[in-house]
Amino acid sequence: MATKTAAERREQARVEYDAFLKGCPTNQLLDRISDKWVSLVVAALAAGPMRYSDLGRKIAGVSPKMLTQTLRSLERDGIVTRTVTPAVPVRVDYALTPLGTNLSRLLTAVKDWAELHIEEVNEARERYDTSDS
Repeated sequence: MATKTAAERREQARVEYDAFLKGCPTNQLLDRISDKWVSLVVAALAAGPMRYSDLGRKIAGVSPKMLTQTLRSLERDGIVTRTVTPAVPVRVDYALTPLGTNLSRLLTAVKDWAELHIEEVNEARERYDTSDS
């Protein structure tokens, strides 16, 4: 049996990722990025860096706790950067990384799709709810 280099082992693992398996890292990543707050934060930051308070105002319904948790998880995943500027009060800005910018194209497209097709979905729901099924 031939010994594999670390690079070969990493490449084999990458090829073997299967998001349908619960324990797969890609499954966990899909869980993270399919969260509605993540989608909205990433879509909001697609326009450019924003302060924490501006994000809170832009994203209706997000609690400070949820916004903080979402931003921390996105920073941990390398999707968002956090920049602290010493001032009174301290200024904290969030921006997308190149990885985040790439993801924002997908999530913004999903947001746009939802805005474009909500009436069709509402009609389908109404038909379903009034059917004899």
